[in-house]
Amino acid sequence: MFRFCTSQTIGLVHTAAVSLWLFASPAQAGDLEVKAEHITPGPGSIHVVLYRGAAGFRHEDHAFRVLKAPASSVMASVRFQALPPGDYAVMVYHDANSNDKLDLRFGMFPTEGWGLSNNPRVIGPPSFNASKLTVDDQNRSIMIDLHY
Repeated sequence: MFRFCTSQTIGLVHTAAVSLWLFASPAQAGDLEVKAEHITPGPGSIHVVLYRGAAGFRHEDHAFRVLKAPASSVMASVRFQALPPGDYAVMVYHDANSNDKLDLRFGMFPTEGWGLSNNPRVIGPPSFNASKLTVDDQNRSIMIDLHY
């Protein structure tokens, strides 16, 4: 014969459910520190633009987050905190004339210092995949070289 719903069975099921609830953890957020190097110190600010996915990459108005730092030294550092796990790309540029955009000659060639995560060699428009990095629950630090 089968025994249904004994107090021991109910107790075991309850203990298992509570254990799963306690030990199942949602995806944790991580921090990303971005260090920009080879800055030509001067007026304006350093914009550190974080993209989450290829959609809108290179267009600051589609950025996931943007942080700024003074352009007063050859190096600048910012920290994006509590980022959800996923794939990101970072673009850094020196907004020397403080117009809140990367100025381009002929709509294609940067006239201000700029750089991308992974420091890819760029011929033509840069791609998200070449600059992609993965953020998980661990803190991470990257270095980006600016090119003028």
